[in-house]
Amino acid sequence: MYNSYQSDYDAALFGGFLVTFFIIMLVIGVVGYVITALIYYYTTKTNGLGEISFWSWIPLLNVYALFALGSTKTSIEEIKKDALKFLLIYIGLTIISIIPFIGILSSIAMIVIGVYFMYRLFFRWTGESGTAILFVVVTIITGSIFYYVYGLIKMKKPFVV
Repeated sequence: MYNSYQSDYDAALFGGFLVTFFIIMLVIGVVGYVITALIYYYTTKTNGLGEISFWSWIPLLNVYALFALGSTKTSIEEIKKDALKFLLIYIGLTIISIIPFIGILSSIAMIVIGVYFMYRLFFRWTGESGTAILFVVVTIITGSIFYYVYGLIKMKKPFVV
């Protein structure tokens, strides 16, 4: 006779798969975070922003280093102010993203800001707008793998622009 109820074995198997999935995702997340922190840390050191390089290692606030690297300002004080402005905007959008419906719009704005500063970083590494746009698209398609590889290659080289 066919039994349509789940057995304890099925539940344990599903639980095992679920735990394994979460462990794998956690490891991938930590590896991605460490690689990103390394890229930001060495890129800030190499390009004269060594005094803010420690921000690269602080979870959730490491985007400050990205904002500083992508800044269009010239002096270090202006770069810091510009990066702080975008960091506060980003934190505000993060808080707003908890609110239903408005949170979706906030999340979209956060993605747009992140992609723009990723473009700025690629532009400063390559010096060409078209190449930077292509690299952003390739980064999105590859799930950031291209960003990690290219960033690790370029992190100890000064910006072209």
